[in-house]
Amino acid sequence: MIRHMSEYDVIVLGAGPVGENVADRVVRGGLSAVLVEHELVGGECSYWACMPSKALLRPAQALRAARHVAGAAQAVTGELDVAAVLARRDSFTSGWKDDGQVEWVRGAGIDLVRGHGRLSGVRQVTVDTADGTATVLTARHAVVVATGSDALIPDTEGLRDARPWTSREATSAERVPAGLAIIGGGVVATEMASAYASLGSTVTLVARGGLLRGMEPFAGDLVAAGLRDQGATVLLDTAVSRVTRTDAGVEVHTGDGTVITAEEVLVATGRTPRTTGIGLETVGLAAGEWLTTDDTLRVPGHDWLYAAGDVNHRALLTHQGKYQARAAGDVIVARATGAPVADQPWGRHVATADHAAVPQVVFTDPEVASVGLTERAARAAGHDIRVVDYEIGNVAGASVRQDGYAGTARMIVDERRRVLLGVTFAGPDVSDLLQAATIAVVGEVPIERLWHAVPAYPTVSEIWLRLLEAYGR
Repeated sequence: MIRHMSEYDVIVLGAGPVGENVADRVVRGGLSAVLVEHELVGGECSYWACMPSKALLRPAQALRAARHVAGAAQAVTGELDVAAVLARRDSFTSGWKDDGQVEWVRGAGIDLVRGHGRLSGVRQVTVDTADGTATVLTARHAVVVATGSDALIPDTEGLRDARPWTSREATSAERVPAGLAIIGGGVVATEMASAYASLGSTVTLVARGGLLRGMEPFAGDLVAAGLRDQGATVLLDTAVSRVTRTDAGVEVHTGDGTVITAEEVLVATGRTPRTTGIGLETVGLAAGEWLTTDDTLRVPGHDWLYAAGDVNHRALLTHQGKYQARAAGDVIVARATGAPVADQPWGRHVATADHAAVPQVVFTDPEVASVGLTERAARAAGHDIRVVDYEIGNVAGASVRQDGYAGTARMIVDERRRVLLGVTFAGPDVSDLLQAATIAVVGEVPIERLWHAVPAYPTVSEIWLRLLEAYGR
């Protein structure tokens, strides 16, 4: 039964941080917008990803940092209070209630319709609500798909029947399992291995290849060593052949005959798009596939349809999705009002950074922070490059920061243009270095000019001077 029909300038499917930002930019530009959401307003990042995962990781990071500074180390006499860690985590998710987020949406002048939204025609969305009725929404200008992604569960024998954890269960668990087996070697796998090892779980991580394979190899090596220092078992180049749920927990069988027993198993092997059941087939698009867009986030062949965030598979990171949202919201306003569209590279209405300047932090111990191209990616793209490495622990500021500081920095220089293509840091607190690297890569700051960006002494940022010295003038 259709309850009513409403018309807006823009309809946004998905009220996570990406959808919220699209709607906010649209409203700020003078258009009307409505968000459609069937779960919690605020999305994956707020309740099951970025915020709760980092809240789980931070207490142990703070404790380890204190233990690596003489004087402070002697003052540390206790262990983590697990109940307090979980309670603090809960505070960041507001107890998995979205009242605050809903209040923000309404305060921003954005309408909200709760229910499962699906495309039912050109510029039309039908929302099936919990009471069995349907609301039909029509967009004057655009529909934006910002439905995100779900954890991918591979077709490993017995895995689905074993009721595995995904990132959602790992970040929202009410208790710490005695043993946790983790399948995967990416960001979720390594971060949750670090978190649960710190919280007292016996952690075994099984990765088909190395760790963090999309980053520089030394980053994965340092993270693997860090996990082992925390007491985790790390099995690399190991395939899982079968998983079985038992009365005592789970058994994870590997290809070499090893059997790992644990209370729970976490699958962290990738993501899959939330594009099933949202009506894409009604407008000639394939369900269950990633949505392809141009740099203005518009779906080719559909001048009214946009996709932002994970669902377009450009860069599966919240901050990058919000960056896309700003571009998409602004270009929708420009096109609706007849204003000029700045769609040249690095223009206001495009997400150019998605291609070559995506910043990312892995909050393990040590941290990994990177932006731009790795050595392998730069060579594959045909760039004439020079690779410059330096041990961060040799910088005076690093020795002040932490006793026995160990870490590595790498910059990739385009020799033809003498600008940075990529930078990677691995070491304690290197996330603090990332924005400077991002500005250097995005701004294509010439090497000669970087010499004039003098780092304060003694800070870890002096690594920039050492990298430039290693490169030469």
